Amino acid sequence: MLPRQAISAPSAWRFRPVLKWLHLWLGLSVGLVFAVVSLTGTVLAFQSELLLAAHPELDRERLPPLALQGHALARIVAGAEDSGIRSVDLPSPRLPAWQAFAAKGERHYFDPANGELLLVRNTGNDAVMWMRDLHTHLLAGEAGEQVLGASGIVALFLLLSGLYLWWPRLAALAASLRWHAAPPARRWLSWHRSLGVLLLPLLLVVTFTGVAMVYSQPFRSALRWTFADGPEVVPPLPIERRTIAIDWPAVLLAAADAAPRGSELRRVSVPEGDNALVSIRFRAPGEWHPNGRSVIWLDPYRARAVQVHDATAQGTGARISETMYPLHGGFVGGRAWQWAVAAAGLLPAFLLATGFLFWRARRRRR
Repeated sequence: MLPRQAISAPSAWRFRPVLKWLHLWLGLSVGLVFAVVSLTGTVLAFQSELLLAAHPELDRERLPPLALQGHALARIVAGAEDSGIRSVDLPSPRLPAWQAFAAKGERHYFDPANGELLLVRNTGNDAVMWMRDLHTHLLAGEAGEQVLGASGIVALFLLLSGLYLWWPRLAALAASLRWHAAPPARRWLSWHRSLGVLLLPLLLVVTFTGVAMVYSQPFRSALRWTFADGPEVVPPLPIERRTIAIDWPAVLLAAADAAPRGSELRRVSVPEGDNALVSIRFRAPGEWHPNGRSVIWLDPYRARAVQVHDATAQGTGARISETMYPLHGGFVGGRAWQWAVAAAGLLPAFLLATGFLFWRARRRRR
């Protein structure tokens, strides 16, 4: 009988050229999508800063009291049906203006104290909004999002296959990461390989979290099953809409009282149809998500909390799934992680360029 090494070695040699071929051609094709989407991610890591720089009228030195914000909210909600507004983010130090999410992906911005409309942004009049649509949907709606998810899976394969193809013997580790100036083929390969390996953990995190966001529901379900989480929270029963006006300042104050100490109210969902139930998302202490995943449901006519869901009390699987967005967007870890995410967005374009230049230099040498 032949030794194990004699049987396995030919298989390994056949596998490696196939993997190289896949890594090359998937990298030169799908890698282009990966690079473009990642570059837009670099810009989006600073979207709040760019918004305030372009529109200083949105900036404020201090926020008005919550009761005064409630009067502004009443004015915003009064015109919500005409403008297609379905939810509104409360003013915060990061963005000190009301941000409303309207029909067709538009965003409306209102004065935090009086609810006056200050700005309307959409993909047609705002470059950052256009980049956001490219980053999340490839400018093609739901179909683009699915293409993006598949491209992300291929990108993960490219990263892991590149690691496999590079993996050296321990004694050759330092030599394998050395940058070379010449000849061209060796130069581009060394740059591609060294920077790709050194920043691989960061790029894996950003890429994996992006894929997890595209397939958020199956990903969340798988995590909840893995960690044996309890059942998902069930919202309370609907509340019949009445003709009397809602006291929005009282609703906000009731929500603030019902939230755990140190929480931050973040997003109000405008009642729709015959259901007057109001839900307000809040960020509980310890949550990574910038808008929180905790929710308070309120009876708006009585200004009373009906049910409170604290996301920090969920099972492990649910809590892990809710770290994907803040990790991907650079919303956790302060400025250091924000800049790290921005830097990660530049790397796929660098890998695409150096990979292409290596391939071209090697072809010319033949």
